[in-house]
Amino acid sequence: MLDERDRKILSLLQADAEQPVNDIAASVALSPSACSRRIARLKEDGFISRTTAELDRRKMGLPTTVFVIVRTGSHAADWLEKFHLAVSAIPEIVEVHRLTGNFDYILKIVLPDVEHYDAVYKQLVSRIELFDMSAYISMETVKAAQGLPTNYA
Repeated sequence: MLDERDRKILSLLQADAEQPVNDIAASVALSPSACSRRIARLKEDGFISRTTAELDRRKMGLPTTVFVIVRTGSHAADWLEKFHLAVSAIPEIVEVHRLTGNFDYILKIVLPDVEHYDAVYKQLVSRIELFDMSAYISMETVKAAQGLPTNYA
C-alpha cells in the first residue's frame, strides 16, 4: 500500500524526475536517505515503470496532431497481429487505443504539418486493410497531462 508520502513522491517525480532527492525529501518531510529508499522501493514494486525525457514537439518539428478513427472489417487474430505490427512500424503514430462502440481504434499521430498525414496514411494502408479511416485535425491542445492521479493506488 502507498501512503501519502509515497503519493507525494510520485507526483513530484512525475512533474520533474530530475529534481534532486534532497528537494523531494524536503517536500515530504523525510531525510534524503529515507526518501531515496522509498523511491527505490517504488521502482522495485513497479509503480515507477521507467524514466524518460519529454521532448518539445515544436522544436522536434512535430507541432501537428491528427486523431484517426479506424473501423476494421476483420477481428481475426492474424489481422490483429498485422495491425499491431503496422502501427508499431510507423513512428508518427504515437498512441493507439482499442475502443468500444461503433469504432475499433483511435490513433494519435504527430506530424510536421497536415500535408504529411497523406504519407502516414499511405504507409498504413499499404501494410493493412482497413474498412474505414476518418482523420480529425487537432486545432488546440486544451489539456495534455502526462502525470497520473496518485490517489488510486
